[in-house]
Amino acid sequence: MAITAADVSKLRKTTGAGMMDCKKALTEAEGDFEKAVEIIRKKGQAIASKRADREASEGVVLAKVTADRKRGALIVLNCETDFVAKNEGFVALADSILDLALEQSPADLEALKALELNGTAVGDVVVEQIGVIGEKLDLAAYEKVEAETVVAYIHPGNKLATLVGFNQADVEEQVARDVAMQAAAMSPVSVNRDCVPQEVIDKELEIGRDMARNEGKPEAMLDKIAQGRLNKFFKESTLMEQAFVKDNKLTIKQYLDGASKGLVASDFKRYSLNN
Repeated sequence: MAITAADVSKLRKTTGAGMMDCKKALTEAEGDFEKAVEIIRKKGQAIASKRADREASEGVVLAKVTADRKRGALIVLNCETDFVAKNEGFVALADSILDLALEQSPADLEALKALELNGTAVGDVVVEQIGVIGEKLDLAAYEKVEAETVVAYIHPGNKLATLVGFNQADVEEQVARDVAMQAAAMSPVSVNRDCVPQEVIDKELEIGRDMARNEGKPEAMLDKIAQGRLNKFFKESTLMEQAFVKDNKLTIKQYLDGASKGLVASDFKRYSLNN
């Protein structure tokens, strides 16, 4: 049967595949639209299998919050080349997955991949797009933050993004953004010292003792010296204790308390393609 331009256009809109790929699929399917969709999906799966051992280290990191600023989501969609990472269609795909994550608030990455996007599971959509784009794609990460106020920050270039939650509602936008940019720039290990994993604390104490021992300090002094170095680590590596990058005379805790008494960052997520 004759394949019309309208048929090709409809298939292209449904799958995102190129005009010629859509025409070939419809011809092979003898005009059967659903069969043509399946042909394109199988092509994506075949290409995905061939490129499974490729490294997908480029891509985008996007973050967004709900209109009421109570929830935020962050996703990472990887590809092989920076050329694809800057492609409007690729960024639009990542943005549509992020919108779905924000709307549905799935529990984890696997739950996000199972959600349906335009009638197809997100994981399958990504595989299909491998056939369209011709590169390995990987939905590599998903994070969410829920708090009285949540702010998102995406660093120019879409390679780094953060989400920060606060314990008070209606935090001034500039204040919230300042802290989100702080988290992006300074890469803290946790929001405060109480949230630092015990294994990290133990490792820092071990390093502190070893350094003091190598410096010839008395054995009886090693624990005290290591504790002092741990406190320095907390000040440099926890968000609330870090020096504020815009005014290093203040810590983030002092900056937030000055903006609103008792205001603190309660949670944050940070993801960068570069580290």
